[in-house]
Amino acid sequence: MEKIILNNGVEMPILGLGVYQIPDLAECERVCGEALAAGYRLIDTAAGYNNETSVGAAVRKSGIPRNEIFVTTKVWVADFGDGKTEKAVDKALKNLDIEYIDLILLHQAMGDYYGAYRDLQKCLKAGKVRAIGVSNFYPNRLADLCLNVEVKPAVKQIECHPFYTKEKDLAVMKEFGVAPMAWAPFAEGGHNIWNNPVLEEIAQKHHKTVAQIVLRWNIQRGVIVIPKSVHKNRIEENFNVFDFMLDKGDMAKISALDTGKTEIFDHYDIELVKLCNTLGREKR
Repeated sequence: MEKIILNNGVEMPILGLGVYQIPDLAECERVCGEALAAGYRLIDTAAGYNNETSVGAAVRKSGIPRNEIFVTTKVWVADFGDGKTEKAVDKALKNLDIEYIDLILLHQAMGDYYGAYRDLQKCLKAGKVRAIGVSNFYPNRLADLCLNVEVKPAVKQIECHPFYTKEKDLAVMKEFGVAPMAWAPFAEGGHNIWNNPVLEEIAQKHHKTVAQIVLRWNIQRGVIVIPKSVHKNRIEENFNVFDFMLDKGDMAKISALDTGKTEIFDHYDIELVKLCNTLGREKR
């Protein structure tokens, strides 16, 4: 397993399992257990996924030493703010039922994310988490945050796949020493990705699947990937990407598929911003 050394010295696997849209708790625990048995050592969840308890259960039941598994979770917008976010971290620790969280992220660049980030810094100093970061922060918001906080984010999670390569984001992250992490590395199945002729040609060349080619492309760019699957054979397939290399021509052809826009979650869509700021608040 290849790893990335974060800006605070913590080592993080470059490939893991994402559990977004696995709401069934029993299924989520099964999937996480199968992934860990297959060799995965990174699992990415979030408070908003409502499955932290299943992730924690799989980690505890795996028989793998806790320090060999990297657990990432996220705080939702409704819990942003001084004092509020630390309580949310405590709740995540309780849900996961583990001694510490390896990486915790602010899920969106909305609401009082500065107050929330101050709380993450407190949690880092208290040993509740090993690394802190952000998710879905556009380059200008990341740069502003980095210039105004005590501890720079270790990771920024963003939508990142061959049809939305996010080159500007990667450049800004490199400038500030923030590691990139891709959600939706398969574009959530969009753009007819599984039948794309460019990806199919490269897959045939390397005797690999399209999924493996797409993951390898991001890994060679230094991007952490967290593909989601509930199928054991695909979980194992997605992990089998460390025995080949894409050449410069392959990399260029894949990057040329970029459309420069998202078709999954447009953070410039005001209605989506309103929705994100509303979700979860009715429970508080």
